[in-house]
Amino acid sequence: MIARLPSLNGLRAFEAAARHLSFTVAASELNVTQTAISHQIRRLEEELGMRLFVRKNRALALTPEARDYLPGIRAAFDDLRLATDRLLRKENDRVLTVSTLASLAAKWLLPRLTAFQEAHPGIDVRITTSTSLVDFQRDDVDAAIRYGRGQWPGVRADWLMADQLFPVCSPALLTGPRPLRRPEDLANHVLLTTSAGASDDWRLWLTAAGLPTNISTQPGLTFDLTLMTVQAAIDGIGVAIGRTSYVEGDIAKGRLVVPFKITLPADAGFYLVSPLSRADSPKLAAFRQWLTTAVQAGAEVS
Repeated sequence: MIARLPSLNGLRAFEAAARHLSFTVAASELNVTQTAISHQIRRLEEELGMRLFVRKNRALALTPEARDYLPGIRAAFDDLRLATDRLLRKENDRVLTVSTLASLAAKWLLPRLTAFQEAHPGIDVRITTSTSLVDFQRDDVDAAIRYGRGQWPGVRADWLMADQLFPVCSPALLTGPRPLRRPEDLANHVLLTTSAGASDDWRLWLTAAGLPTNISTQPGLTFDLTLMTVQAAIDGIGVAIGRTSYVEGDIAKGRLVVPFKITLPADAGFYLVSPLSRADSPKLAAFRQWLTTAVQAGAEVS
């Protein structure tokens, strides 16, 4: 006769508490109270007719019986997690969720996505924007396009492109009341700055141009999104530091111009980041190949 299985909640509490050797940490992981963990463990011990934990000098330890029991319980929960992941992954094979920065999405990625959808009509692409790093174990995201040096642990990071830094402005500023003809003329214009991760761009460019860096501290306008900074430049409000990926489309359409020839290479770039466990899934592999080809070919913005 097959023995009746113990309480699943009790087994979950036991596996978590045994893994951390802490009722408190187990309670936090399972989003219940420590008292609930204690009750579930006690009930499980009563069902099994043996003790599983002993306290030693304020530390928690497993009994010999629990040490023998734990590997099988852990393997069973691992199998459950894997089976659930496979089920959900099968259901979501046609949905590809990509996280990126709002400005990169609006200025670079979205104008090109039509080409991917035409090449892969069976994949439903969903774009989400965030300024924080994705937690692939917690967030429902397949991949992320992130700016940095590619040194993120536990993920696959595929190089996409680097940026160059240079001033951009509306064509109207070149011939306005205070014409912008030489870098020195920047002292007569409003400098537009993005606060998140790009607040030092003006100082770096001014140094390369041989101009006083205090020009970057003159009254100007600061935005929290590059998208807003670029739009302010298009509207003729001032001069912005452009990054290639954010302004090349507006330059090609004549909404922005590059008034000077001095450019700076950025010390980082954009990467397609994906969790190692799903990096080679068909939908992600297709997106990676298309994205890499689009970058290398310099696909035109429609």
